[in-house]
Amino acid sequence: MKIKFCGAAGTTTGSQHLLEVNGKRILLDCGLYQGRRNDAYEINCCFPYFNPKDIDCVVLSHAHIDHSGNLPNLCSKGFDGNIYATFATRDLCQVMLKDSAHIQESDTKWLNKHLKKKNKPLIEPLYGARDAEKCLRQFVNVGYERPMIIAPGVTMWFYDAGHILGSAQILLEIEDEEDGQTKRFLFSGDVGRGGNDLLNDPVPAKDVDYMLMESTYGGREHELGTGADDSIADVLNAAIKRGGKIIIPCFAVERTQQILYVLHQLFEEGRVPEIPVFVDSPLAVNATEIFRLHPECFNKEVNDFLYEKRNPFGFEGLTLIRSVAKSKELNDSKKQGIIISASGMCEAGRILHHLKNGIANPNNTILFVGYCAENTLGWKIRHRLPEVNIFGQPYKLLAHVEIMDSFSGHADNSELIDYFKATTGTKKKVWLIHGEQSRSELLQEELRGIHDGDVEVGVLGKEITF
Repeated sequence: MKIKFCGAAGTTTGSQHLLEVNGKRILLDCGLYQGRRNDAYEINCCFPYFNPKDIDCVVLSHAHIDHSGNLPNLCSKGFDGNIYATFATRDLCQVMLKDSAHIQESDTKWLNKHLKKKNKPLIEPLYGARDAEKCLRQFVNVGYERPMIIAPGVTMWFYDAGHILGSAQILLEIEDEEDGQTKRFLFSGDVGRGGNDLLNDPVPAKDVDYMLMESTYGGREHELGTGADDSIADVLNAAIKRGGKIIIPCFAVERTQQILYVLHQLFEEGRVPEIPVFVDSPLAVNATEIFRLHPECFNKEVNDFLYEKRNPFGFEGLTLIRSVAKSKELNDSKKQGIIISASGMCEAGRILHHLKNGIANPNNTILFVGYCAENTLGWKIRHRLPEVNIFGQPYKLLAHVEIMDSFSGHADNSELIDYFKATTGTKKKVWLIHGEQSRSELLQEELRGIHDGDVEVGVLGKEITF
């Protein structure tokens, strides 16, 4: 068996890991690298570590764009095999990949205007909406904990990862064609925290021999536990008292729905004054509708809420915005309200317009409820740089910045250790990926203190035989 780290090694984005077994090539995830524009285009366009035509199948852990977003490009460059995913992941990809295609086309159009002025070569989008639609035809849906043979001698199971709707750990039971021995390989995907407002806890896998594990929050603890409603209410009440708008850069999938569910509860209980709430993201609106279709992913509390014939993600005072015209009206409005808009890292989408118009107002509050990769606009605002560029223009950061890590979909260091301990088996070789280098190394050090097997940090482009 061989593994090659083709993305999300030394960084938290662009998840791609190539497993070669019994003469077949299985790609675990096919995500977009998100970061500096020039770097991202070069990394995403050409698949430098493998030929798409040589891939036999893809197994997808979940729908986030840094895990699924380069699938249309992979298919357009010659991959014609199956893409295995859970039912909810496929449904979310239906809207997320088309949205990603729209962003590719819009960003390329904007960039080419500037390149043309400088007499530089123009670029093509990575893929378009038709590529995204075609890619969806290659999906094969598999339920949690249902075996599926995906290659000679390779049986796959999905286990709930508790990260977003439909997210999965990928367990591969592999029978070696040469010696007949069977080994179990686990790819963690992104691991949820447990105690999520909406989702089930991660399900421990058993008898694992080899493990590919995320390390996003290695060496770091979240400031708040999950469900820290008192702290959330305090932040919102202080922001409402200051006046102005509360701008929440938010991932369209899972985080938006989680925020809506918590706001619904806080308003119902009278712990936060009811003010208008706007979800300004066509993708988030579409994703919210998909959430209601997949109760199999919800924890008992949300299931009970749902089956009492109440919408967990809707309440009086909530406005869902799809149209550009309504978005512009909201942008121009001076009235107080909570604006939830994508993207969560502030790299694209309508959130940029809300930040452009609101970041210099000291009465406004920018509330982060999720992770931002290094060097993204969201990361710069989280770190309270005095001035940031939006649409190429500098803006002073005068708005209040609040960070609520309790909403994070990623397990922190202690939760990752608990997850690792709950995963049984020899785990004789462990590779840490999906983390900035320092984070992976901190988790590596801690795991080596409690585990006898090899624990290594994945290196981008490196191939390992095991």
